[in-house]
Amino acid sequence: MKRLLLILMLVAAPALAVQPDEMLDDPALEARAREISQGLRCLVCRNENIDDSNASLARDLRLLVRERLLEGDSDDEAVQFIVSRYGEYVLLEPPATGANLILWIAGPAMLLVALAGAAAYVRSRRRAPEPDAEGLSTEEKARLAEILKE
Repeated sequence: MKRLLLILMLVAAPALAVQPDEMLDDPALEARAREISQGLRCLVCRNENIDDSNASLARDLRLLVRERLLEGDSDDEAVQFIVSRYGEYVLLEPPATGANLILWIAGPAMLLVALAGAAAYVRSRRRAPEPDAEGLSTEEKARLAEILKE
């Protein structure tokens, strides 16, 4: 039973999309390529890294990463080369600088504004004066008393 469970778990494990013909002979370079690929977004699948994607564009990006590493680029240089071609959208975790800083700050800032608005609303509701019978004519006061008795 344990063996069957182990076999089923191994079969159910996600298969990486990296094909054997893409892999580099040098294990150290291949490990670097895999590390870089984990941080690059598949432009077809959106929220999947290129290492896990079966899209042809992801394959092209994997090959490009390996090509850059074979040419002697550092990890950062290889990533910058791809970002210069495809833009920062290709990064799964874009840096919080420039225009991206607005996107990083917008969510928490909107939450704080909403909380401040809710607090101001609750505070103003507590300070609202109770309705009173001041300023009513004697007929209106009598009618109000009659309604309250019912």
